[in-house]
Amino acid sequence: MLQNVALVLLDRFPSFEFGVVCEVFGVDRTDDGLPGYDFAVVAGQDGPLRSEHGLTLVAAYGIERLEAADLVIVSAIDAQLREGVPGEYPAPLLGALRAAVARGSRVLSVCTGAFVLAAAGLLDGRRCTTHWLYAADLARCCSGATVDPGVLYVDADPVITSAGSAAGIDACLYLVRKEQGTKVANQIARRMVVAPHRDGGQAQFVDRPLPVSPADTLAEVTSWLERHLDRQVTVAELAALAHMSPRTFARRFVQETGTTPLRWLTGQRILLAQRLLEDTGQSVDQVASRAGFGNAVALRHHFRAWRGTTPAAYRSSFRAGVRRAASRRSARTA
Repeated sequence: MLQNVALVLLDRFPSFEFGVVCEVFGVDRTDDGLPGYDFAVVAGQDGPLRSEHGLTLVAAYGIERLEAADLVIVSAIDAQLREGVPGEYPAPLLGALRAAVARGSRVLSVCTGAFVLAAAGLLDGRRCTTHWLYAADLARCCSGATVDPGVLYVDADPVITSAGSAAGIDACLYLVRKEQGTKVANQIARRMVVAPHRDGGQAQFVDRPLPVSPADTLAEVTSWLERHLDRQVTVAELAALAHMSPRTFARRFVQETGTTPLRWLTGQRILLAQRLLEDTGQSVDQVASRAGFGNAVALRHHFRAWRGTTPAAYRSSFRAGVRRAASRRSARTA
């Protein structure tokens, strides 16, 4: 369940990461038929708190507010705090984070907020990420974690970590999609005017020179693929469509998207399968065919690898979540 969300800030918090979380979970979009969140900004230490850009914030809630949250988000932290020792983090906050995980809530860090989760012992034995600039520092201070500097976010349920700045949007929308479905996540993304989905395994940054001309980009190819996900295509065929050799096309694709053509295509097919499972009554075989997987066996294999569940279980869980959300909305308007 994703309803009660608390965002934790520490002194000298970065303004952008703070705004990202507020935009996803703190804006009331119930008039558009979207679920509402009981959202709170929480001071992780005695205030008032200052942003790194000179803003002063007096939070209405203290750490005790985390006890009611089913999602606790830790925003990015100041460089001096990141470079300090774990004992410098507020002990009550670290205890509250551990208690949240122990009772079954999720915790999510944005950028360098991962250092706070590390200090709480929540990254030990887990794969995680942070901004690529600070990944080596995180690995040194948390030797029990597996730090991956090359991805946008990592879901080591119930702990989710994201990379720098805008990757916080990706991680938040990923969790909305996981809990409340593709349609809800896409509507929020549309209101925010951001990409509806970037796979967590995508690279944090891509080494792409400025294109010589608009024809040098792959937008035409990816647009064609999105319209023909049910078709079986090879890299050679896509390269021909882009008027490139297969080797040049594969290299350019990674440069421009941060991932391989096959992984990108599989991710788009998974998203289409999710939408069909959510919005239609089509059988798993029919969904597999329309999404380009060919048959139900292949769809189940890829769906489990990407989403950690089966198509049938996803459909059942999503529809149950929709019914609970509808019931809560009806209760509020009764």
